[in-house]
Amino acid sequence: MTDATPDELALLAGRAKDGDADALTTLLAAITDRVYRLALRMVTQPADAEDATQEILIRIMTKLSTFRGDAAFLTWVHRIAVNHLLDRKRSPVEQMELTFDAYTEGLLDGLATTSSTSPDAELLAEEVRLACTQAMLTCLDREHRLAYVLGEVFQIASEEAAEICEVPAATYRKRLSRARTRIREFVGRNCGLVNRAAPCRCERRIDVAVSTGRIDPRQPEFATHPVTTARAEMGELFDAATLFRSHPEYAAPERLRSRVSELVRSGRYLVLDGN
Repeated sequence: MTDATPDELALLAGRAKDGDADALTTLLAAITDRVYRLALRMVTQPADAEDATQEILIRIMTKLSTFRGDAAFLTWVHRIAVNHLLDRKRSPVEQMELTFDAYTEGLLDGLATTSSTSPDAELLAEEVRLACTQAMLTCLDREHRLAYVLGEVFQIASEEAAEICEVPAATYRKRLSRARTRIREFVGRNCGLVNRAAPCRCERRIDVAVSTGRIDPRQPEFATHPVTTARAEMGELFDAATLFRSHPEYAAPERLRSRVSELVRSGRYLVLDGN
C-alpha cells in the first residue's frame, strides 16, 4: 500500500494506535519509501539512509499515540523524520565539510579532455551524475538543504514545509530562496547538463571518479539502485531544479522492510506510549 491515500493512512494509524499489529505493519510499509528518499537526500549515502530510515520508523512507532490528527498524517511523519535528521550525527559525506568553492575545485581536478572509453561509460556517467548531485546538497547546511529538498525536489508547498520544519512560513521561504540561489549559481557555473558552456561533463569525470574511489564500477550505488518509478526522459539541458528532481523514485531496500516487520512482530514497539 505504498500509494495509500491520506484517509487510508489516517485509518491505519488509528487502528495501529489501538494495538493492531497488522495495521502497524501496513502503515509502516506505506511510508517507508517516502522516509527513505528524504533520508537519502539528507545523508547522501544509501547505507546511512537505510540506518536513518529504520531509526525514524522506530520513532514513529513509539510516538504514534501522540498523533491527534491535527495535521495530515504524512505531515506528522515528515516532522518526525526531519527532527531526527537534523539532530542525527553527521554522515561521512557531511564530515568532509564540503563547500561550493571546494566542490568546484574537485570537479575540475582530473577532468578528462575526452569522454571515458569504458564499455560501461553510459551507466557510469549516470552514476557520476546521481552521486554528484547527492553530494552537492551537502554544500548546504542542514536547514537550507532540508528547505531545498522539501520545496524544490519534493515540491511540497511552502506552508506545509514550514509546518514540517516547525518554523514560520516566512523563515522557511527565506531558507528556500537562499538555497535555490546558491544551487542555481553553482550548477550554472559548473554543470554541462545545465549550461553548455560550463566545463564539467559526467562522462569526462568517470575515470577520476573511479580512480579516487568516488564511484565503484563493479557496484554502482545509484544507477542500479532499486526504484519504484524510473526517471522520466528529460530534455538535453536541465535547469537546476530539474537536475535534482531527475533522480528516480528510489525504493527502500527490502532488507530494511524485513527488519521493520520483524520489529513489529517482536512486540517490542507495540506499547505506543508517546515517549
